[in-house]
Amino acid sequence: MYEIQWGDLSAEQFLNDYWQKKPLLIRQAFPNLDPLLEPDELAGLALEEEVESRLIRYNPLKSDYALQRGPLSEADFAQLPESHWTLLVQAVDHYVDEAAELLDCFNFIPRWRIDDLMISYATPGGGVGPHYDNYDVFLLQAGGTRRWEIGGIESSKSPRVEELPLMILRDFMATEVFELEPGDMLYLPPQVAHNGVATSADCLTYSIGFRAPSDAEMLRSFSDYIGESLSGEQRYSDPDLLIPGASGELDEASLQRVSDRLQRLLNQPETLASWFGQHVSEPKYPDDIYQPDVEEVEDWALEFDSALGVSLLPSARLFYMEKNGQLQLFCNATPVETQDGNPEWIKKLCNSRSSGPISASPADISLLKKLYALGAIE
Repeated sequence: MYEIQWGDLSAEQFLNDYWQKKPLLIRQAFPNLDPLLEPDELAGLALEEEVESRLIRYNPLKSDYALQRGPLSEADFAQLPESHWTLLVQAVDHYVDEAAELLDCFNFIPRWRIDDLMISYATPGGGVGPHYDNYDVFLLQAGGTRRWEIGGIESSKSPRVEELPLMILRDFMATEVFELEPGDMLYLPPQVAHNGVATSADCLTYSIGFRAPSDAEMLRSFSDYIGESLSGEQRYSDPDLLIPGASGELDEASLQRVSDRLQRLLNQPETLASWFGQHVSEPKYPDDIYQPDVEEVEDWALEFDSALGVSLLPSARLFYMEKNGQLQLFCNATPVETQDGNPEWIKKLCNSRSSGPISASPADISLLKKLYALGAIE
């Protein structure tokens, strides 16, 4: 099992003083970290159709970047130069158990906020250019060395280099520079500009990224969710209408009626909770979730070993909400009734990805079959 070595800090101090406030370099956060994958194994993942990957080449003579999206081929790798390129593979935790275990080290942050673990392999001079992310990220050096240049806060209004396939900041200026060695980890809040350049061969960096839905995304999603439950008969009304001073004017009374209706629709705690659970449990790659048919589910239930329990598949997202002593589950964007299932193993599965022994009561088996049918457990 992995564990973050905070040095003079603690997880609580980190959240209080640094989380979404300022960068932090933690020397030897993982002092005995063994690489999760060898470079050729990472390249092998990039050959797969279902794996999201990118190959970025940098031309130092022209200060130019070239982007190629996966799946890649062996021929693509065979013609690469000895330096100035980077391979990035997303969601390695979906395919490598040890990567999923590494993410457990970040459970001091709500699990729904964790997105994935990306691995980048770079040759000397390789990088993706100065940029910023709209989410928090931990950058863990797993092999070789990388120089990180840290700048100021940037936004969508910051000038970018035009006609490039990547978002490259045009006027990037570094205010701090760190050289990371294996085991070192750098934390960056959202919108902090940074530029990472490999300074050795076989440079491996793990990026632990977090989900941060935009206000626009949440508003659209929640309004769509509410709208699906409304009938066409629920419409604007004005039984208190008075003769207008001017018939062409959009008066304050009309605006107030609209405001009151919308606020009543939005101010529904139960509806908000149901939408939120489904929204944040949406898998990163919904199309990759395998959902067995009824016969497969029944066969699985017959072979289920209650002493072993179940484990959450790395690609699945499972969270619970507790209200008035009742558990509401959300699995892969779907609400799941727990009925009389034992809350202890349910919570443990959500919190630690493994249930431990299960009593295998009829209610537990019923719930397990639902989760298996949703492609969530093994």
